[in-house]
Amino acid sequence: MDWRWFGFNAGSALGANGGAGMAMLVTHISAATASLVWMFIEWKRFCKPSLIGIVTGMVAGLATVTPASGYIGVPGGLILGFLGGLLCYLAVDYIRGKLQIDDSLDVFAVHGVGGIIGTLLVAFLATSSFSGLGLAEGQTGISQFIIQLKAVALTVVWTSFFTYLILKLTSLIVSLRVDEQEEIEGLDLRSHGEKGYHSD
Repeated sequence: MDWRWFGFNAGSALGANGGAGMAMLVTHISAATASLVWMFIEWKRFCKPSLIGIVTGMVAGLATVTPASGYIGVPGGLILGFLGGLLCYLAVDYIRGKLQIDDSLDVFAVHGVGGIIGTLLVAFLATSSFSGLGLAEGQTGISQFIIQLKAVALTVVWTSFFTYLILKLTSLIVSLRVDEQEEIEGLDLRSHGEKGYHSD
């Protein structure tokens, strides 16, 4: 478990109070649930779970619960953990397997997809039906969901535009790709003079 996650989820309450305690609890529940979900998927699919898979599932649970952690209760933590583990696993499988995109450390598939799930579902999981803190006065689950959806869409547009701009500017100064031989040998060895992983 990455203990720093407790710091910024529970710490968002700005005090040692019940809100901080609940944020810490749902963070732990979501991480544990997502790691178990990921483990069982691998067990069913490959007849053996992997440690990397379990840890990746844990991170998926953490990323998924973070946008909602200060507003949801235990049922919300369980639901986000389950969905984070399942949907992030499917996203990793799709991006890495079907699309053949080298998403380093599965960052978008885990953090991006998980964060989007948590951001959207807090609209429903923050309601008292799921033991949440409740929504702002006059908001319903659907109206809050539309607000959350607009925020996600704006974030995707903003980050896509500025990422493209930064990469374009960077490419004017240095190449964004290494040559094929360097890629085959590995950047750890060619750029840093060390092996990152030992194959023997």
